[in-house]
Amino acid sequence: MALGAASVLGYAPFHLFPVPVLTLAGLLLLLQRCAASDHATSDHATSDHATSDHATVRAAAATGFSFGLGLFLAGVSWVYVSLHDYGGMAMPVAAVFTLLFCIYLACFPATVAALVARLRVSTPVANLLLFPALWTLSEWTRGWLLSGFPWLALGYSQAPHSPLSGYAPVFGVFGLSLATAMLAGALAWMAHGVFQYTASSARLPLLGGGAIAAVLLLLGFTFSQVNWTEPVGTPVSVALLQGNIPQEMKWRPERAMATLDTYMQMARSTQAALIVLPETALPMLNVDVPVHYIEALSTHARTRNGDVLVGVPELAASGRYYNSVMSYGSAPTQVYRKHHLVPFGDYFPLRPVLGWVMKILHIPMSDFSQGEAVQKPILVAGLKVAVNICYEDAFGEEVIRQLPEATVLANFTNDAWWGDSIASKQHLQIAQMRALETGRAMLRATNTGVTAIIDPKGRIAASAPEFTTTVVSGEVLGYQGATPYVRWGNYGFIALSVLMILLAAIVRKVQSRR
Repeated sequence: MALGAASVLGYAPFHLFPVPVLTLAGLLLLLQRCAASDHATSDHATSDHATSDHATVRAAAATGFSFGLGLFLAGVSWVYVSLHDYGGMAMPVAAVFTLLFCIYLACFPATVAALVARLRVSTPVANLLLFPALWTLSEWTRGWLLSGFPWLALGYSQAPHSPLSGYAPVFGVFGLSLATAMLAGALAWMAHGVFQYTASSARLPLLGGGAIAAVLLLLGFTFSQVNWTEPVGTPVSVALLQGNIPQEMKWRPERAMATLDTYMQMARSTQAALIVLPETALPMLNVDVPVHYIEALSTHARTRNGDVLVGVPELAASGRYYNSVMSYGSAPTQVYRKHHLVPFGDYFPLRPVLGWVMKILHIPMSDFSQGEAVQKPILVAGLKVAVNICYEDAFGEEVIRQLPEATVLANFTNDAWWGDSIASKQHLQIAQMRALETGRAMLRATNTGVTAIIDPKGRIAASAPEFTTTVVSGEVLGYQGATPYVRWGNYGFIALSVLMILLAAIVRKVQSRR
């Protein structure tokens, strides 16, 4: 569990990217010890190899589960803050829900460990082929199963400063996870050779593991030097408004006009061509926003031949509600509607069956409808903006649906739900990964932080401290072209992972015949 918890140091806000490589290598060594211990017990105590195999698998699953539980308890326990501090859920219930959620997430590393033990392959095959492929596929599965929660995928720990980060525009975050797990496997193989064998027999693991590690690092660095996309057009001045509206006050009717005034004053304080307000910045339905307010925003934007992008709850003509971003100003009004909704946040799943749970637990929520899966970029201030709302930016395969047509990315979010926890910094790192994958700048407008302008290499060009009322200003260039990840999506890493599993199976079959 300690190894899993320590892995969190690799992610934002700590950015100690070598740590997850070392902790994952430690997990592999523990799994190898499980196998060696149980086989030794079988050899001396019984000839029943089936019993030994079951014991090995159980021990490996327990080890993987412990690692995963440590990782997620340390890394996403901020879910409790959302449920209790801002969601109004009773403390014991919120604690139990958070624990159950982390237990569910820990089942993925447990399954990987159990499969590796069950398939009984040699140490180098397990470390370099089977484990990295299964680990990465489990992360990808976790990213879509039951609506998906791809948080703390291994690849995020390497963005944007690790030499391995160059894999992101080629294979995406999961391809970066694959490379990182392979590097951990190479280190574990080297360590296994030193610990288990004589100096002469340790030569192959040391030389082989060292060579593979060097190749992985060199290839990642080489990819990072490639400019997969190119600038288009001229720099556009942008202003991202961080209103810093306390979450507990945000939706109070008596505070609504004060919130509108805050954002109006901030908008008028800047002469940027594109002004961006965060998710649900206007705390009322679009049809309830005073007409003169929208006219004032539009007029201010048109005086500079610019536009304003505003997060606002939308009541559509169809009678449906959407979590939307709308544009006002020189360009015609355009709308993006959030597609990937948050269960129990944007909507309540299985309402006819589970509606009673919401009443008993007093879960506060909206009831938004789902926007279209594929929507056009919003054309404003000479930029084609691929909009994503809240944690939609955690799903790279969904973000690239608007590419390569879009020239810039924009995330609208309200991370106030997580309080003063590490979640908002982790979310910023996720946005950095999307910039890396697509070779495009990311504009990130948040209510309480972290508001930032991110360049196409995933680096922070400008940002604001959290929990301050401020404007982040700068210039951005649009980019055209497509990275390999934009062209292939997740198919590239999936094909590579499946090929590695097949290769491991072939090697296992050959070895079993000897």
